[in-house]
Amino acid sequence: MTDTVLFRSAVLGASAGARSMTPLARLALRKRGWIRVAAGAAALGEMAFDKSRKAPNRLKPAPLSGRIVLGAIAGAAFARRRGAGMAGPAIVAGLTAAAASYAGARWRAYAAENDFALPGALAEDAAAIALAWASSHD
Repeated sequence: MTDTVLFRSAVLGASAGARSMTPLARLALRKRGWIRVAAGAAALGEMAFDKSRKAPNRLKPAPLSGRIVLGAIAGAAFARRRGAGMAGPAIVAGLTAAAASYAGARWRAYAAENDFALPGALAEDAAAIALAWASSHD
């Protein structure tokens, strides 16, 4: 396993910490049919719902666990695509997703405290997309 696969898996994990479905949607762009459409729709839906007052706190056990698991899945899928072992990248991506979830929560709290909650959320969307795109670009 190369350091590049671990690093890029970590970046995918950071994307999942911000928006859990974004890295999987990016990886699904190489697929055809319903998988591609479903992953893209889920990522867009998550980005829209994230701005809602009904969105749960990302640091509660269920949302945090989801981000960690989806980050790990993205890391493993990326490693598999590269012909590398999946366990290490999955662990690295999952841990990075957890760390990025905490960082994102702090960023959003800061943005809300300083009256730029929506622009802060949109900036986080952009960061999640940029991280997923850059880390999985071939």
